Amino acid sequence: MLTRSQIDQYQETGFLAVEGVFAREDLESLRCVTDELVEQSRAVAEHTDVYDLEPGHSSETPRVRRIKSPCTVHPLFAEIASRQVLLDLVASLLGPAIRLHGNKMNLKSAEYGSPVQWHQDFAFYPHTNDDLLAVGIALDDCTLQNGCMLMLPGSHRGPILDHHQDGFFVGAVDPDREGLDLAQAVPVPVHAGGVTLHHCRTLHGSARNTSPAPRRLLLLELAAVDSFPVMGIPDLESFDRRILRGQPTASYRVKSMDIRLPFPKHERGGSIYEIQTPLRAGVFN
Repeated sequence: MLTRSQIDQYQETGFLAVEGVFAREDLESLRCVTDELVEQSRAVAEHTDVYDLEPGHSSETPRVRRIKSPCTVHPLFAEIASRQVLLDLVASLLGPAIRLHGNKMNLKSAEYGSPVQWHQDFAFYPHTNDDLLAVGIALDDCTLQNGCMLMLPGSHRGPILDHHQDGFFVGAVDPDREGLDLAQAVPVPVHAGGVTLHHCRTLHGSARNTSPAPRRLLLLELAAVDSFPVMGIPDLESFDRRILRGQPTASYRVKSMDIRLPFPKHERGGSIYEIQTPLRAGVFN
């Protein structure tokens, strides 16, 4: 469980880092499985349902920037996502009933790992309330040098900003248009085995990794069970199977707030990396 001080920090800033959540043996297993998946990417030449590839990927030099839905790709990731020590932390912020909304592994490989431009997660998946957060499980030390997440304190208390450009959803904001003071942004470093937690409305991004050290981050998007996706679900049975703690409900909370839908889609679909490609106001090169 989080301490009262940690909960207060999260509520004030919109994010938190917690060290020492996972053991060395867990990290070794996660790294091994991740390395195996990257090795298997030699067999693909373009983005798939499993891989989002870095520019320059080839069978000789495999470069992967994201493993999509790792919890469905390998059982280890699903087991890690359901660890009680992790759910105890999240329950301190979301309450006792928790659903896995989404998951991904972002790989910032040494010396070329791609950046992610400034955005709010809630812009991608609006719900009936905003009791959602993302947990980042650090497989490596996440530092300013290798592209740890940067966050804008207190931004979770503000509005959902416009993530559109020329009428299309591009999954990122124009800081000048939105009047953002990015000089107030702070890095959120964490050692391997630690986790970061950030509110779904918190503005965040990360720079390219130009260091000799990798930055692999398993990201779990978690929601209160009584938060329902505005854009609907495939079917209730599969939706309820994603509950990690607590029971299904037929009663969902609705919070009074403005919601921006991530439509219309740009012709460049795919992961956030592809969606953000047309962005002209990118901060990170």
